[in-house]
Amino acid sequence: MNTANLDMEIAATSLTSDLRECAVLLDIDGTIVDIAPTPRQVWVSPELRRTLARLQELTGGAVALVSGRKLSEIDLLFAPLQLAAIGGHGAEIRPLPAAEPQTKATMLGDELKRRLAALSKLGPGILVEDKGYSLALHYRLAPDLGPALHAGIIHICAEPAPSVVEILPGKAMFEVKPAGVSKALAVRELMTYPPFAERHPIFIGDDVTDEPVFGVIGDFGGLGFSVGHMVPGVNGYFDKPEDVRAWLARIVSEHEDAAG
Repeated sequence: MNTANLDMEIAATSLTSDLRECAVLLDIDGTIVDIAPTPRQVWVSPELRRTLARLQELTGGAVALVSGRKLSEIDLLFAPLQLAAIGGHGAEIRPLPAAEPQTKATMLGDELKRRLAALSKLGPGILVEDKGYSLALHYRLAPDLGPALHAGIIHICAEPAPSVVEILPGKAMFEVKPAGVSKALAVRELMTYPPFAERHPIFIGDDVTDEPVFGVIGDFGGLGFSVGHMVPGVNGYFDKPEDVRAWLARIVSEHEDAAG
């Protein structure tokens, strides 16, 4: 499905007829911002900040970012804009921009992080990203090392540890996080809080960690859209983050025009 048809399909639903009846939930990396060679090189344009800020106003605050990044990192990335958010793959939930975050998991242990980080010795190009609640090892700059990195992570995580963890595959990366938390569980909880309660969510995500969320969205009468490829259970997909940004900007523009 191309983005033109996707625009028409969404516009034909009642979800966008009144933005006060829907909620907009957005993954960050690879969804509304472009994937960068390293996580720290990700850039949020002023245009995207303005679009999200206006969308927040039009929905009455029902816009949330849903990410594997910590909330503190999300806030820095989008500063000065602050939105409701889910961070750490569900380890943190903040229903309102200024609310105190609810913590659903403990930080990943330092000893486990050190053992995992030592896998960078496999070769140059493996980047270690400490997300607090999780640790991500990126091999985008060393694609041939992916299998060896995965094997090393499995070996380390199989060793006795103070807490149970799980391994999440991603785009040229593997992430180790506490078991028992997920974006899907966090989204389900977020939808019980004002201003999200009793609304129809539109969720857009691009990665494996986003796929369980698509199964939750339907329970609230919402729509799910993937980025980059079609995923079972979604209503359609965007080709790339640029298309998502353009569609969000179009929603804002159309509703501003309608308001006169």
